Amino acid sequence: MAKRDFKKLLKELYQPSAKAPAMVDVPPMNFAMVEGEGDPNTSEWFQQATEALYAISYALKFETKGIDPEQDYVVPPLEGLWWSEDPAVFQSEDRSGWLWTLMIMQPDPIDEDMFIDAAARLQEKKDLPGLMEMRFDRLVEGKCAQIMHIGPYAEEGPTVEALHTFIAEHDGELAGKHHEIYLGDPRKTAPEKLKTVLRQPCA
Repeated sequence: MAKRDFKKLLKELYQPSAKAPAMVDVPPMNFAMVEGEGDPNTSEWFQQATEALYAISYALKFETKGIDPEQDYVVPPLEGLWWSEDPAVFQSEDRSGWLWTLMIMQPDPIDEDMFIDAAARLQEKKDLPGLMEMRFDRLVEGKCAQIMHIGPYAEEGPTVEALHTFIAEHDGELAGKHHEIYLGDPRKTAPEKLKTVLRQPCA
């Protein structure tokens, strides 16, 4: 029995072209989310949040499969929202002012009650600090521009600039937080081959 793979089922959201930005209408989706701040490369909290998100996501996947095997799915990729009180910090090497929300999409039939119950059971088995700060929430983005960035995270700047230019050329304005979807595992993938969806809500 084939698992639901949302990277394929929602190809327009998870597999944009790397050649040029495009507009997309993103439907509301439910996520497990954890907030934080600081440099993702050195923040212990960033690592703890990532670990907890994967732990709860796999727990919910197996619970869903146990209830109805036909609802089994591939755990969606890690995603991040990024912003700052002072946007200039993104042009600086000092990343202490970066604010972020790490998250993983939770598909139907998962709801908040299932999430709360699974988190409580998981916390009894494992000491995961990220679970204590995690929430189940709905993200509504709507109209967005997005593009695939291929290469190291540190070299996203020109791709982000192209995305913003595309929005301006289509008489749009930035209307939400910078959104990234991490399709590659930096522990297993060479930096130059990493694939990251860069998405920007716009109005």
